[in-house]
Amino acid sequence: MVAKKTVAKKPAAKKPVARKAVAKSTKVVRKSAASKKAAPMKSFRVYKDSTPFTTFKLTRQTFYWVVLLAFIVVTQLWILKIQMDISTLAAELLISQ
Repeated sequence: MVAKKTVAKKPAAKKPVARKAVAKSTKVVRKSAASKKAAPMKSFRVYKDSTPFTTFKLTRQTFYWVVLLAFIVVTQLWILKIQMDISTLAAELLISQ
């Protein structure tokens, strides 16, 4: 008898699976007040002013400056009055001697 060669079957090569192109979904970007924030200030950098310098707007800081200015003026007038009282007392003492 003639021996038959048994041929081992090679595994069939797998074909690469064709992938479908996935469509990217577009997201709706909503802009809010938070996204309009100015860039944080860094030292030694020139920044564009968001509002013109000459605009007049009453703010809380304006109120603070007015109160501080009024306090300074009243204090200076009080010191001036004390100095005038001291000068009149000194003049009276010189005259009475």
